[in-house]
Parts: sequence; structure tokens; C-alpha cells
Amino acid sequence: MECVPNFSEGRDLKKIENIIDAFRGKEGVKLLDYTSDKDHNRSVVTVIGAPEALRDAVIDSIGLAVSLIDMTRHEGQHPRIGCVDVVPFIPIKGCTVDDADRIAKESAKTAAERFGQPFFLYEYSASAPHRQNLADIRKGQFEGMAEKMKNPLWKPDFGPDTIHPTGGATAIGARPPLIAFNINLDTPNLEIASKIAGQIRYIGGGLRYCKALGVMLDERKIAQVSINMTDYTKTAVYRIFEMVKMEARRYGVNILGSEVVGLIPMKALIDCAEYYLQLEGFSDSQILENRL
Repeated sequence: MECVPNFSEGRDLKKIENIIDAFRGKEGVKLLDYTSDKDHNRSVVTVIGAPEALRDAVIDSIGLAVSLIDMTRHEGQHPRIGCVDVVPFIPIKGCTVDDADRIAKESAKTAAERFGQPFFLYEYSASAPHRQNLADIRKGQFEGMAEKMKNPLWKPDFGPDTIHPTGGATAIGARPPLIAFNINLDTPNLEIASKIAGQIRYIGGGLRYCKALGVMLDERKIAQVSINMTDYTKTAVYRIFEMVKMEARRYGVNILGSEVVGLIPMKALIDCAEYYLQLEGFSDSQILENRL
């Protein structure tokens, strides 16, 4: 099983390393990758392991984040509701989405009891249709969550009925593999990036399985279209890239480059190679590494 917890800290390397230590040297758990972004002020971790061992390591990481991150002082470009913003569990091999759902709920129950952090179940684990979409849970962000949770519709699934004073709240659940994919534009105009994001995301009439928003990269003084692809097998990476490029033209803007946050399935990149190289009759068996 895979887990990709997102922590609301991307600037203080000491805090980040302390949180990542929860996944190091743990039997049955392997840390695959972690990336931090100063503009987003966020770290994304990719870890795999046996379900119960993974659950225990994630719970430990939540405890460290609650103790180290003060959301009342947090600023960043990425929407967030807590020190541990979102914790998705993803079935990879030898387990099912129901197993991931069980582990997510066990993690939330234990962490809520230990650390006083409220948890909302989302995606496959959602306890109600209006909680399924992560964007709906995040609406209002950390600053608005205390007021939002006064509404019975937004009572958390686990933990106290209000936010943790410094830790906020957390979304947790089972979901399919997701690709976090960002496209950088050659403009400092955030409004353009936001308009493009609105045009490509599904909720705005764009591509299915695409979520997007415009963010500003202050260090580079450029705007970015930040994208989550919730099913790359049905909406390909190259299709999103080409749509951003097409929409950017109307504003006289070009793409500077793109980036993948965390890990990406090889099949998603093969799809891009087949499209851009116009490969005919190509098979995964022609990839050298697959034959070793």
C-alpha cells in the first residue's frame, strides 16, 4: 500500500527532516520520495509498506507534525486546512481499495485520540457525498475551518468538533493513484494562471479527472498552473499539457516548463512518449528496464 501525506511545511528543513524521520528505519515501511516547495510551503511524502506498518508510521508522522507546525503562522500558495493537510492511502499490490479505506479510518481514529486532531474522510472513504471532493473540504482553508465546523454538515468524522488550535484539521481517505503536475508560465500575472486553471479543470467545464488552480511562485516571479490528475488512465498528462498551452496562447503567454511533484507511474510517461513521438505499435516490452 502507498501513502502520500502532505505536510504544511516547506521552508524549515529541520522540521521537515524531523517529520520524515517517522518513516525512516521502520520495519515494513519504505520511504520512496519527499519533496518540499517554499512557495507552496508544503512537503509531499511518498511511502509504501505493509498496511499496518504503514498505518503506524503515518500516525507517528501526524503526531510530529502536530507538535512542530503552527498553522496560525503558516503562509503559502497552496490551499490547506491543517499541519497535515491530506493523507491519501492508495492500494498498489496485494490489497484493495477497501483495505486502504480500513487503514485510513484506523489511522484517523488513533491519531484523533492521541493528538486531538480532527479528521474528515474524503474520496472513497467519504461519509457523505458533499465530503468526497477534497476541494469542498478545503473550502475556507485553515483560517475558516473553526467557523465552518460549527455547521453540523461539517462535523468531523473523528476527533474534536473544532480545529486543533495550532494543527488545524486533516482530510484522510482511500483513493486511486494521483499525479501532482505543475506547469510554469512565462508571466508574473497570477490572474492568467488562475483563468487557465479555471478553463482546464473539470468543475469549470474542462477535462475530467483534472483539478487545477493558479499559484504564484514568488522566488521565480512567475505564475504556475498547479494540477492534480485524479485518473491519468482516462485523462492523460499530455492532454492537460496541450490544453494549458492552447489556453495560454490567448493571453500571449508561453509555457516555461513543467514539474512532477512526488512520483509518477511509468505508464503516464509512456503515454506522453507515444503521443509526442507518434510511436506506432509501441509496447511496454520495448522498454529496456522492463526486460532486465
